[in-house]
Amino acid sequence: MDKFVITGGRPLHGTMQPSGNKNAALPMMAACLLTEEPVILHNMPNIIDTQTMRKLLESLGVKVEMLENASSWRLQAKNICPSDLDPDLCHQIRASILLAGPMLARFGNLVLPPPGGDVIGRRRVDTHILALEKLGAKFKFNGVFDFKAERLQGADILLDEASVTATENTIMAAVLANGTTTIRNAASEPHIQELCKLLNAMGAGVQNIGSNTLVIEGKERLHGAEFTIGPDYLEVISFVGAAVVTHGEIRIKNAGVEHLSMIQMVLKRLGVDMTFVGDDILVGANQRLVIKPDLGNAIPEISVMPWPAFPTDLMSIAIVIATQSTGTILFHDWMYPSRMFFTDKLVSMGAQIVLCDPHRCIVNGPTRLNAEKLDSPDIRAGIALVLAALSANGTSTIRNVVQIDRGYERIDDKLRGLGAEIIRENA
Repeated sequence: MDKFVITGGRPLHGTMQPSGNKNAALPMMAACLLTEEPVILHNMPNIIDTQTMRKLLESLGVKVEMLENASSWRLQAKNICPSDLDPDLCHQIRASILLAGPMLARFGNLVLPPPGGDVIGRRRVDTHILALEKLGAKFKFNGVFDFKAERLQGADILLDEASVTATENTIMAAVLANGTTTIRNAASEPHIQELCKLLNAMGAGVQNIGSNTLVIEGKERLHGAEFTIGPDYLEVISFVGAAVVTHGEIRIKNAGVEHLSMIQMVLKRLGVDMTFVGDDILVGANQRLVIKPDLGNAIPEISVMPWPAFPTDLMSIAIVIATQSTGTILFHDWMYPSRMFFTDKLVSMGAQIVLCDPHRCIVNGPTRLNAEKLDSPDIRAGIALVLAALSANGTSTIRNVVQIDRGYERIDDKLRGLGAEIIRENA
């Protein structure tokens, strides 16, 4: 198993371009099941999660080809044979649940082992099941999820939470349902918007894209399409954070800035200034890094909320930035009960963090971080530890980087291209 050896204190300099959005690529791969014609996806991130999803699709009979450019994939679900899915593969990836909607819509059945993914607390699938049942699916659970349906029927669906993957599953099921489906309390992240645009390019009738109320006119069939996946905003902000904590200066090209206004606003409270130039981001070397108090000099709070508010997947990065900012701030992630547990690793590096409960922590900065031997618990905590190591005094080791590789393409190569001293070794 690979590990990163990182010598901190090297300011990043240069230009980088982010990979395609992982969270858009995975549901788009599942969407190929909705048609027998080819679906071509450009700017595909070559990461562990997309390779795992590829294996799951191929086990169902999907033909997947890399085109002349390794980031362009051609997927064709012409000869599908619903079969038992590998439980080990399903356990490796949360997005395996996204096979349910399209398989029910086109083939009427799927037996799915429980999905896996990051260990950040319970991640319920009840919203998926309730929505699919509303469309007419039958569901049983006996160690595996057993979905069955005749042709799905359009319905008025109120999701009991604005779940991203449940919204995606419901959309993909509804595009081939008979009649009109309205999805209320829908999530609206950029990757959901891109999925809807791909589906419309395939002939679907998804309206109100980007809102929390989607209206979908079901179609008899969909056709093939070609689509370019947008930049991964989580990777973009990861590199913003890396530049900030190393006092570096970088330009991020084709960053998808139209989706970053709220994130820019939140990071500004930590004293981070990033400038939008067209679709690029400039991160300067002379950051203020002073936490802005609330009115009356009250300790400010950064809390995650559904899009377009601050996303939970950026909480770990914001916490690392706060350790290098002057002042005190409270972080609150009510979505996942284990998101904050990685902070003990930052404390071992010298950070002043008080874990109030599983959902909240207080950070007081700035503190000089010192090198440490660490383990990556999940994708987002893993990249946060990389940022901490880049800013730390000395040489750190981060083990279990397979977790980081699940969501970041060639992260060590990209950082080295900006001047970081990071080596990948076999542990």
